Amino acid sequence: MTVQELKLKLDNKETIQILDVREKDEFLFANIGGTHLALSELAQRYQELDTEKSWVVLCHHGMRSAQAVAFLRNLGFLDVQNIAGGIEAWSLEIDMKVPRY
Repeated sequence: MTVQELKLKLDNKETIQILDVREKDEFLFANIGGTHLALSELAQRYQELDTEKSWVVLCHHGMRSAQAVAFLRNLGFLDVQNIAGGIEAWSLEIDMKVPRY
């Protein structure tokens, strides 16, 4: 999913959950809300996530979130998508107020 598609879903108030899998310091520096669960903790804490919800997964550029999506799909999450370009793309294309790093 592109950041433009995510923005449209958020603007339309679609029921979608954002999962940010960056490390805590990255999330605190720049985020667009949602649930924070670092990829490094996902294998131990994935049970905290509702498998019935629609999830979009975000990281810095899209690599860690792609790994998280594959992991979650393997566990039976049916509606989980990667945000291409991550928070970097969001900062560049949607909201320049979100800090870049």
